[in-house]
Amino acid sequence: MDFRITGLESPLFHTLHHMMDLSDDAAVDKTFNAPTRTYVRDARAMAATPVDVKEYPNSYVFVVDMPGLKSGDINVQVEDDNVLLISGERKREEEKDGSRYLRMERRVGKFMRKFMLPENANTGAVSAVSQDGVLTVTVPKLPPPEPKKPKTIQVKVV
Repeated sequence: MDFRITGLESPLFHTLHHMMDLSDDAAVDKTFNAPTRTYVRDARAMAATPVDVKEYPNSYVFVVDMPGLKSGDINVQVEDDNVLLISGERKREEEKDGSRYLRMERRVGKFMRKFMLPENANTGAVSAVSQDGVLTVTVPKLPPPEPKKPKTIQVKVV
């Protein structure tokens, strides 16, 4: 169906008309619902970064293999008071002295993982150590809350 009003051929009306006709064109509909490049990049980075998560009596430990990365290439942050973000970037080595790659199989690029931390995580005392290509992030647990003791109310005689 084509409902065009004569005299209203401005780009704005053309765009509105095009948006209303989206149901007729499946290909156009897919482009409007397609994920953004940023979303796709972040999803790939998260899928390509395996992490082991361990729970100990007093802490949570996140272990990530990161061979060849320096501490400046790795970010460990706590967002919104309960989200642990581990991210960074592995850069391609520069070709030196006329050398060139014949095969490149090691992953380069950005990596990222996010974890929702439980309520008992002490986000103010998170520590991270990188040793022998393995990043270990430790999130201590808060001590359990003290059980509430019953409060005795003295009854007054009037």
